[in-house]
Amino acid sequence: MKVWSVEWPDGLLPVGADWEKVTGALAATRNDIVVTNEMPFGWWLPTRLPFDGHKAKEWAGQHERGLEALATLPVRAIVSSRPIVVDGKLVNEAFAMIGGRYRFLHQKHFFPSENGWQESGWFHTQRPGFEVHDIAGLSIGVLLCTELMFTDRARQLGRSGADVIAVPRATGTDHRMWRTAASMAAIVSGSCVISSNRVGQRDTASPRFGGGGIVVDADGCEVAMTSRERPAISYDVDTTLTKAAKFRYPVYVDESALT
Repeated sequence: MKVWSVEWPDGLLPVGADWEKVTGALAATRNDIVVTNEMPFGWWLPTRLPFDGHKAKEWAGQHERGLEALATLPVRAIVSSRPIVVDGKLVNEAFAMIGGRYRFLHQKHFFPSENGWQESGWFHTQRPGFEVHDIAGLSIGVLLCTELMFTDRARQLGRSGADVIAVPRATGTDHRMWRTAASMAAIVSGSCVISSNRVGQRDTASPRFGGGGIVVDADGCEVAMTSRERPAISYDVDTTLTKAAKFRYPVYVDESALT
């Protein structure tokens, strides 16, 4: 099963020339899974405080309309996330679109709080948990952006049998930490890591997103990254290899003595 990593532009709308360009890069994907960047539609919103309920509602509406466009893509499944207004704040909800049907996957738990990424003041978590789901024949867990930094969560997903850890991101131009974190997540879980990122910048007051979708195999070896020349890349996930990786060091190491 092929899984795709992409870099889609900041400010993307599910209509028009940019949409046609990014979807056109997904050649021959009818039987594949595509992992998008984090909350892919519209301009990145949580750049500063205070929380703006009106803008949050607009952003959630853009993604609600975007679901219809995602449902029409000629792919087997989409893994993405979207902002939803719940109890006066936003929730960042990961989901899969399979055969035009929406499936809940996960809500983001861990939020940065710094210039450009003031997410802790904009978001909360309504539904706790890190679960693995059967999506188009693969066992897939999700870590949303900052959650990739918590290797215990990746290890948990691997122990639950994840073939793939999907990581939608919205990160800057320095890829060093994210490449290391993706490799470590694969090493401790025995799962492939497929991550996608935004690219571009709205204005000088907004973050500059660096693209660089990352593909790491179940041994923790980086396979490829997206780029301006290759904004979409695919990786053929072999489940016999991901299952074998669960019995290799350090995945097999027993932690029960610590509990």
